[in-house]
Amino acid sequence: MPRDLKASSDRTVRAVGRPETGIKPDTGLKNDAKQSPSVPSTAAMERSGSRVAWTILLALGVIGGIQLGLGTQWSALVLVAGVALAVWDARPLLAGLTLIGAMAGYAALRTQQAQPDRLAPWTGAQVTLRGDWDGQLLTLADPRGRVVLSPKPEARPGPLVVSGRLVRPEGQRTPGGFDQAAWLRAQGGLLTPAPTGVLAGARLRQQAPEDGLRGWFRRGLVAGLPPREAALMQAIELGDRSEISRQEFQDGSGIRDAFARAGLAHLMALSGQNVALITALLLWLLARSPLNVAVRYGLGAGLLLVYLFALVGVSPSITRAVIMGFTVLVALAVGRGRPDPLGLIALAATACLLAFPLWLTDVGFQLSFLAVLALTQSARLADRLPERWPRALRLALSATVLAELGTLPVIASTFGELPLVGLPANLLAGGVMAVLVPLGFVAGLLGPLGGVVNLAVEPLAGLLLGIVEVFGRAPVLSWGQIAPVGVASYALCALAGVLWLRGQVRAQVVLGTVLACTALTLLPGQLRPAREVVFLDVGQGDATLIRVPQLTMLVDAGGSVGSDYDVGERTVIPALRAMGVHKLDVAVATHADTDHIEGLSSVLRNLPVGELWIGHRKAGDPLVDDLLAVAAQRGVAVREVRRGDRVQADGATLTVLWPPGHVWSTEDNENSVALSLESGGWRTALLGDLPSDTEAALGTGHLDVLKAAHHGSRHSTGAALLQQAAPAHTVISVGRNTYGHPHPDVLEKLRQAGSRIWRTDQTGTIRWPVP
Repeated sequence: MPRDLKASSDRTVRAVGRPETGIKPDTGLKNDAKQSPSVPSTAAMERSGSRVAWTILLALGVIGGIQLGLGTQWSALVLVAGVALAVWDARPLLAGLTLIGAMAGYAALRTQQAQPDRLAPWTGAQVTLRGDWDGQLLTLADPRGRVVLSPKPEARPGPLVVSGRLVRPEGQRTPGGFDQAAWLRAQGGLLTPAPTGVLAGARLRQQAPEDGLRGWFRRGLVAGLPPREAALMQAIELGDRSEISRQEFQDGSGIRDAFARAGLAHLMALSGQNVALITALLLWLLARSPLNVAVRYGLGAGLLLVYLFALVGVSPSITRAVIMGFTVLVALAVGRGRPDPLGLIALAATACLLAFPLWLTDVGFQLSFLAVLALTQSARLADRLPERWPRALRLALSATVLAELGTLPVIASTFGELPLVGLPANLLAGGVMAVLVPLGFVAGLLGPLGGVVNLAVEPLAGLLLGIVEVFGRAPVLSWGQIAPVGVASYALCALAGVLWLRGQVRAQVVLGTVLACTALTLLPGQLRPAREVVFLDVGQGDATLIRVPQLTMLVDAGGSVGSDYDVGERTVIPALRAMGVHKLDVAVATHADTDHIEGLSSVLRNLPVGELWIGHRKAGDPLVDDLLAVAAQRGVAVREVRRGDRVQADGATLTVLWPPGHVWSTEDNENSVALSLESGGWRTALLGDLPSDTEAALGTGHLDVLKAAHHGSRHSTGAALLQQAAPAHTVISVGRNTYGHPHPDVLEKLRQAGSRIWRTDQTGTIRWPVP
């Protein structure tokens, strides 16, 4: 993603009730609704060993059917689990529910995939579009569809007229990178068209203020608040993070990034916490009315639907929470008591996935349901904490810890890092949110009069931002993508933990399981250490990772000419973390061009680096000066390399081909650091931006893979080099550009030389194994 948090984690910190299993507002109504004798309470069901809820079997079937349609490796396992659960529960006939769910899930997915792309005729054309902007997507009335605007306009939600070129969204271009196309597909459902286009070079032509209930609510929400506090309230009340993404603390650090580093990013995404607090407020207000109990609960349920569809909009986490809250309130209104927690979660999952099948692949959906599943065990964990602690504190600690553990694999794999201060940060922020969310909701309901309530909102919002600023400076634990063996190991550890909470195994068993699974996940990396050259797709720029045992080297880290987009922080670092690279032995700055070395400063700030290699030092260059300053600040040794310098590691030899010992030229390109890597007779060369006359002087010898110099410029990859190297394959690192790269003449020369061409702008990141 762009590294946006297009998700929520529902890590709720509450001190009363059974988190997320029902709503227990302190309204004085808890004794008014009598529980039906035919429906035992949750506690009674647990004591009597209740049977598996039929909704669980149905949900497993729906999930398995969608996975079957997507062709994933987990589909058979999920379906078998549903059937086995029915047999284990001594109700084998209910296994048919799993099969029915599988057919329904498969059919829902295929129905969505069959929807026509109404914007296809305009793809590639310059267009002017009119629609409703929600801060993230532009919804069009004619033709019916939704598009992304790039760059995102600095406009408040409401009707917009924009122009630009309509292009297809991109898939995942780098390991750990944002798969825009897949995410957009997941935003569609059976009744909602999936966004299918990106309006590139979007220019705002006309704007109108947001109207309706949402416009009224937003005006009250921000009335009288400073910019940062107003942006925060829009994020936590409406889920609109467009404004908070542009806000910074006084030291220049991004507020949104600080939320993520503090483990508080879920506060900016609408979730069960919002629904619980707002529902409690609504029922408290309704309790002061003359309405009877059934009407109060029924009216509360109806207002939840208004909240979802008319105010905040449909998204995975808030839809899940509203479905669960609505079901609980309706059950209470008709005197049926609170539903079984796991059955209720399964019902919400089934409803969500039948309407939006591809939500199954959405990070927000995964985090929301993993968090609420973990929270069902919070009361058990609280009972195991010291009894001398207050019950409220034990429940808050339990809920926070379990939500962190429940969402751990998705957060680690998706975002490449784990916050280390999530527990204290959530305990402090949770208390503030318990007061801030209801107050903000009241301010929104009052519209322009909300400024009166915001007199109390402002200091609370400032306090929350202060907590985020302090904890956002804490270090984080870097992580990488989790392989199937890691997922299986985590699931086994989670099962052991649940059995311990239920008193069915001892703590020693859990500890042994965790240690064994940890060793299991580490073993594959030790048996098969990485040996590869990775040509990262950084757009119009260069970034190449060399990995052999005992040597991890990054050559350049891209850059963005004329833009404030940090390629190093937003693209290169996530890719390295996704590949399990947590430190570098060497970082190489080939020469002083923005598209090569601008991103290296962020790499040095975020990862331990042993040495920084440079060629001839260019005095007075701002990019080089900044890079050297960061290296000095981080204690990274700087080495000026010269032709003939050599490093050997595990049978591989890396040699510096250029620059020579004397100053060759005053031109940056002609001073590029050029490298060759040889292993077992296999050979590749990375030539920076060297021109063709310098290439001829390198003496590369035969190459299996040539990394073409200067992105395929017509001034590089000359005939002399091709005759000498005769590369079987040529990699060109290139993106959208106005320079004409790669030049048609270069492509033709490569074809005539019999070299197969690989381009990062066409294939994304290229991973080449080293023998």
